[in-house]
Amino acid sequence: MNIPNQISLFRIFLIPVFMFFMLVDFNWGDITLLGATIPVGHLVGAIIFIIASITDFIDGYYARKYNLVTNMGKFLDPLADKLLVSAALIILVEFGMAPSWVVILIISREFAVTGLRLILANEGEVVAANQLGKIKMWTQIVAISSLLLGNIFFEMFHIPFDMIMLYVCLFFTVWSGWDYFYLNRKVLLDSK
Repeated sequence: MNIPNQISLFRIFLIPVFMFFMLVDFNWGDITLLGATIPVGHLVGAIIFIIASITDFIDGYYARKYNLVTNMGKFLDPLADKLLVSAALIILVEFGMAPSWVVILIISREFAVTGLRLILANEGEVVAANQLGKIKMWTQIVAISSLLLGNIFFEMFHIPFDMIMLYVCLFFTVWSGWDYFYLNRKVLLDSK
């Protein structure tokens, strides 16, 4: 259990903490920042989400820099990402802040790629995220953070940056999912 894997486990631990602050009504009131008004509990939840998201960069950087890339890390890191993103997206649907059809497509892609990873693992291959998958992850983080923070910075200019980023995120999510299946189509087509 090396440090990058411990960081991934810490990200998984932060998910219920994030959910707690987002879903429990603390009656702490609202806060207005740069044109966006959000409940204080949601601000705390959004900060926890952002901290958890930053750990994705930290564990990957640390694993590559010190040559600590392991099969467990290749499994834990994307699992932590998928759990965090799925929890946040479902919460956003519950609050009416994201269209359910977009969230269904994003989560469906995550399940499909996880299934493909299982098939590949059965064939003896463990596949790390490629560059397109990393772009997908960061667009998801930016979109979700913007939505959780009430479109902060952009709300005062009436620019729906949060929704624009959600659709950018959807684009990269679908594209990276298609790319994943296309690059590994031989394993699917040759399976018996």
